[in-house]
Amino acid sequence: MALLNRIPHRPERVRLLDVSRETRSSRPGLLLAAAGALVAWGVHLLVPAVPMLTAAVVLGIAVAHLPRLRDVVRGPARPGLSLAGRRLMRIGIVLLGLGLGLDQVVKLGWATVLMVTGVVAATFFGTLWLGRRLGLPGDQPLLIATGYSICGASAIGAVSQVSGSDEEDVASSVALVTLCGTLAIAVLPLLQSPLALSDPAFGRWVGASVHDVGQVVATAQTASPGALGEAVLIKLMRVALLAPLVAAVAFSLRARRRGVRTPSGRRPAPVPLFVAGFLAAAALRATGTLPDLALEWAHTTQEALLAAALFGLGSAVHLPTLARTGGRAALLGLGAWVMVAGVSYVGVLLTM
Repeated sequence: MALLNRIPHRPERVRLLDVSRETRSSRPGLLLAAAGALVAWGVHLLVPAVPMLTAAVVLGIAVAHLPRLRDVVRGPARPGLSLAGRRLMRIGIVLLGLGLGLDQVVKLGWATVLMVTGVVAATFFGTLWLGRRLGLPGDQPLLIATGYSICGASAIGAVSQVSGSDEEDVASSVALVTLCGTLAIAVLPLLQSPLALSDPAFGRWVGASVHDVGQVVATAQTASPGALGEAVLIKLMRVALLAPLVAAVAFSLRARRRGVRTPSGRRPAPVPLFVAGFLAAAALRATGTLPDLALEWAHTTQEALLAAALFGLGSAVHLPTLARTGGRAALLGLGAWVMVAGVSYVGVLLTM
């Protein structure tokens, strides 16, 4: 009887042990991400023209390729750096909502919602068509189209679970989307003045055209806090379209199960939790109950979390892998990049 009483508790103990092991394995990477954020802050203090978040991305890429540090980045620090790139980024985005009011969301209007939906649809189907015309093998056209139209590597991973794509197709697609998204951090700010975009318009353009949430933050913050806020709002609209897009892909492939399941077997939320958290934070800000000191502390915490997350994302970039994506894939990536930038630019001009 005593033995039977202990059996129900065993799975719970196993889960606790797994959480404990994950926490221990993440410590080196989290400490490295925190150190990277601190160094990025120091760089910004020494050279104010270099934004803290941009410095964090560049430092992450540099650390991943330095002879002595790259083994640490790819080895013991990898779990924590990956955790920083995912979890800390989402927490930072939630806190970013405290800097915005729901009145700003309402001001975007239906025209903006239709613009974002149009950009996603045009990019997805245009990239898919171009990839097939170029003769890319396997599911690469589908995966690259998903990554460019929604949210980069996250969208590719979600669709690959439905399509059962080959690991090499997934890896090459993620590498290509990561490369173009990283280049956007440096290229798009240089185009703001020639394209005569105001800071809010630039933020919308970035949010509608850059792939990953972290890359959107790193690119838009080079203009102004207002541009960053607009970019995140537009980007979160695109992220919210991930669930219906993946469901549509599943249906088109005649998947037997309804919707999409995570590796754990649970259905993902229709809207990512950090999106809901961002909107809840914006609603809290709209009440006017938070004191200025609390908002200042939230802003400081947000900057630190985003810097650590972007350092983690930068450390995942592997330049030799990106160089092996192939000529046709690179051509598709360039074409898709021009497509999403061009369509979103026209959409921003029509809705501003």
